[in-house]
Amino acid sequence: MSSPLSSAQEARAALALRLRHLRLDAGLAGGELSAQCGWDGAKTSRIEHSRAAPSDADIRAWCAACGAEDQEADLIAAARSANSMYVEWKRLNRAGLTRLQNEIVPLIDRTRAFRVYCSHVVPGLLQTHGYAAAVIAAYGAFHAAPDTDADSAARARLARSRVLTQRGRTFAFLLEESVLLPGVADKETTAAQLDRLLEVFALPQVSLGIVPAGAARPLWSMESFTLYDTAQVGIELLSARVSITAPGEIAVYERAFAQLSAVALHGRAARTRIEHIRTAQG
Repeated sequence: MSSPLSSAQEARAALALRLRHLRLDAGLAGGELSAQCGWDGAKTSRIEHSRAAPSDADIRAWCAACGAEDQEADLIAAARSANSMYVEWKRLNRAGLTRLQNEIVPLIDRTRAFRVYCSHVVPGLLQTHGYAAAVIAAYGAFHAAPDTDADSAARARLARSRVLTQRGRTFAFLLEESVLLPGVADKETTAAQLDRLLEVFALPQVSLGIVPAGAARPLWSMESFTLYDTAQVGIELLSARVSITAPGEIAVYERAFAQLSAVALHGRAARTRIEHIRTAQG
């Protein structure tokens, strides 16, 4: 698997190169551009070497100094796109945990085919309120989120689950077997969550696969990810959320999903495995 950061890094490097070429085409040395923009001389170097992300104001000043105002809008759009590919959770958390749940709703609403792999917790679209609140509370505590209203955020997360029953959509979920055991959520909450997973088998548009522990497999467990149609991959790292839109990298995650799905339990076998774990938990 390629690094999920590579798309963001490449986008930022491409933007930096475009800005450097603008400066060179204008016949300006780095120090001259810095002086015209009114900033420290090292800032130009940091931007051109992708060590600093330029703001909208930085790009406007850069284009003005190079006489390239006609490229300003395109460069600002490229910068915003690059910055959205890798966003640290601490930045996303500033708006509050409930708003964080709602922020992804437009992407969910326009997606018709979901492929979701989860290695640590039950997918958000399948969570019960109690399980969601436990997961969100643990997340908020770890990241020291300013807003710790896990109950409100859980309600917002469950509201997204309405898409499960909407016509014209398909959902393929893959869960590592370890996800089914108590962990972040306590034993009772996990048991209720397993009951919810058993109910999901009745939904014709939903496929639920369990990657059994100890089974021969083509790939190790990895970060959780969601394929939104064939247009985007969303990846959840410990420190950040990564969005991938490069076709070549999307294909890597499609291949990983297909290979893991091939060794997963599906249908009656998956249901039986969940029932056995549920019974063992009491």
